[in-house]
Amino acid sequence: MTPRPHRIAIAPSGFKESLSAARVAEAIAAGVRRVIPDADLDLIPLVDGGEGTAEALALAGGGRLVPVTATGPVGDPVASHFALLGGPGPLTAVVEMAAVAGLALVPPDRRHPGATTTYGVGELIRAALDAGARRILVGCGDSGTSDGGAGALQALGARLTDRHGRELRPGGGALHELEHIDPSGLDPRLADTELLVACNPYNVLCGKRGVARVFGPQKGATPAEVELLSAGLERLAAVLTRDLAPAFAPPAGTPVDLRTAPGTGASGGLGAGLASVGARLLPRYDVLLDGLDLDARLARADFVITAEGALDHQTVRGKIPAEVARRAQAAGVPVLVLAGTIGPGAQDVRAVGVDAYSAILPAPMTLVEAIGRSGEFLADATERAMRIMALGTRLAPVAA
Repeated sequence: MTPRPHRIAIAPSGFKESLSAARVAEAIAAGVRRVIPDADLDLIPLVDGGEGTAEALALAGGGRLVPVTATGPVGDPVASHFALLGGPGPLTAVVEMAAVAGLALVPPDRRHPGATTTYGVGELIRAALDAGARRILVGCGDSGTSDGGAGALQALGARLTDRHGRELRPGGGALHELEHIDPSGLDPRLADTELLVACNPYNVLCGKRGVARVFGPQKGATPAEVELLSAGLERLAAVLTRDLAPAFAPPAGTPVDLRTAPGTGASGGLGAGLASVGARLLPRYDVLLDGLDLDARLARADFVITAEGALDHQTVRGKIPAEVARRAQAAGVPVLVLAGTIGPGAQDVRAVGVDAYSAILPAPMTLVEAIGRSGEFLADATERAMRIMALGTRLAPVAA
């Protein structure tokens, strides 16, 4: 009887500012085929709401991308887009915040999260409304902002003013001056639109694990700026709760706690800003993996390979490799993670189902070179891992 080919599921995320999830999956597949040419490969590129989300959902749902020029995170116009999906029901749009306010759009010498804005996110939402969408999914991830969604609310028509009645300047650095929010100019179509936010539920707006403290330094904030941003987001939550959220409160049930509810800190607090105008904050994988039949596809595999740009203590807090490992572990399928870099806390992923992990870089090099050659390094690292595994399967138990 001829043995069947090895079934390997390849379910990675993208590498930020480098490779899309689809290209990561293809590079890993190339490495596998160098060792097991007849392997039965199931490529399942995954998105987490960040870069590539709109395109991936458009492809999966028979939709299309709609190009839009909008305000970027540092205030300059950028070429952006949203997606319109196919299928039954109300016309659905996907707004990917990273496509207009992502960290990749912030030049390295302008990475000051106190000044960057989500204004373009609000512009994309309005463009989706203009296109007839009455169900809008906002993907959160890879943000370069920390303004609590204030910019998005301004683009949607709200007025955010200081104690002198002056319009607040862009960026989270000004939020501590916020005195009042006037919702009278908000786009009235929001009241008739289902607004959903796909976010990491671990991210909250305020407190010891508030988004400014966790992610502010990654976006360029100094310790002093982190405290200023944290204070500003506390102020924003209070004013949103007083001036804006009551107009969009559900007819029954408990209003969302904009300070600490799961997902309020998504994308520098964009989750809280949109929740204040009636958006529902949903665990991103409950939304983004719908329709992929991921659990069944992982269960059919003999082995799973996933990947992300950096494996560290944050991976277990809702990153794609942790989600894949958790689901694969439930099916009893082993998991390998390939990562661009291995950071502190990476070992924690073993607790969620990762059997082994490995970095892909073959030698010390500049970030520019690593990004430019990441596809090559992924394929090579996959080949090395598969050859080690092949060697292991040839080892027989040694008699005592």
